[in-house]
Amino acid sequence: MIQIVPPNERECERCGRLEVWDDDRGVWTGRDDGQPGSPHCLHEWDINGAYNPVEE
Repeated sequence: MIQIVPPNERECERCGRLEVWDDDRGVWTGRDDGQPGSPHCLHEWDINGAYNPVEE
């Protein structure tokens, strides 16, 4: 059986902001662990085609 597995973490290539997917709220949220990054950055997420959401 093939499943689609979405990413659960992403990082901005401009400011370094790390975000994780919050299943309960259904939104991306910034990690609250002192990581760098600005919530006001025009983020460029590290989506480059290397991630494969298809899992067998």
